[in-house]
Amino acid sequence: MTARPWLAPLVPLYRLALATRELGLRTGFEPVRRLRWPVVSIGNLSTGGAGKTPLAIALAQALAGRGVRVDVLSRGYGRMSRVAARVDPDGTAEEFGDEPLEIARATGMPVYVAAQRYEAGMLAEREAEKQASCIHLLDDGFQHRQLHRDIDILLLNANDLNDRLLPAGNLREPLRALHRASCIAIPAEDETLEEELKARGWRGSIWRIRRRMEVPRIDGPVVAFCGIARPEQFFQGLEKAGLQLAVRIAFPDHHRYTQADIERLQAAARSSNAAALMTTEKDRVRMGKLSTPLAESFPLKTAGLCVEIENEGTVIDHLLSKQRAAG
Repeated sequence: MTARPWLAPLVPLYRLALATRELGLRTGFEPVRRLRWPVVSIGNLSTGGAGKTPLAIALAQALAGRGVRVDVLSRGYGRMSRVAARVDPDGTAEEFGDEPLEIARATGMPVYVAAQRYEAGMLAEREAEKQASCIHLLDDGFQHRQLHRDIDILLLNANDLNDRLLPAGNLREPLRALHRASCIAIPAEDETLEEELKARGWRGSIWRIRRRMEVPRIDGPVVAFCGIARPEQFFQGLEKAGLQLAVRIAFPDHHRYTQADIERLQAAARSSNAAALMTTEKDRVRMGKLSTPLAESFPLKTAGLCVEIENEGTVIDHLLSKQRAAG
């Protein structure tokens, strides 16, 4: 996402809002509530596009592989209701939000949504009160501090270290907030970021993760479209995988698709003689039933984003040991 230097005069107001909230949390005016079972938060400092949802999926699957019962708590960004609900994998983004649906479909695990994640967690614990202890994974939770978490996993990249606070930049919080984290996950291919973090005083554990796009092979030109925070990353990933992009269409992040959008995509595919349309799994979820007429007129393919954790076994051992110590 791009910087907006012309909005720099508004940064002090945003900083003041952050300081006011920090004071509320510290004094108890904004209470921090605790669930019965441990909470592992996954979040970042910048707005969008960090790979939080793929990492939540990877951790959920890795923990389940160890025999640990896991569920996921999410705000359900963009859903119509604020009431706590368990995600139905066959539901819609309007009901549950695109990311919770993606997680539920990818993992087959219970996913709960609510405007207040504490309420989602309470619903999860009521539904499974006869079960043994469970780990709640809190998706996009670093700034959601009204819910106590036992472990905070923070995704960070080199761009974050040189960014500015909203609204001039993309940082939700100042860089010093990284010291609230229990561990930091960084891109595996970045050879200097770990040393830079240590130079800034970080003494905790550092995970290395690899983001990998799973791109189907398509012979011929493609119309690529998405409504995500960093569309250029998606388009570049497709090109790196060998696809020929005839048209690129970037909608706003979390875009809610309309019939007019479908007609625009169909027209772009016809005018470019496209062999297929290509989008993200998250966008396909948000399209809902509108994807049917689009797929009937042109092949509609999706590219998945996966996260691989280096030394995953060691990382999960470390995570479980911290969880036991916190409990």
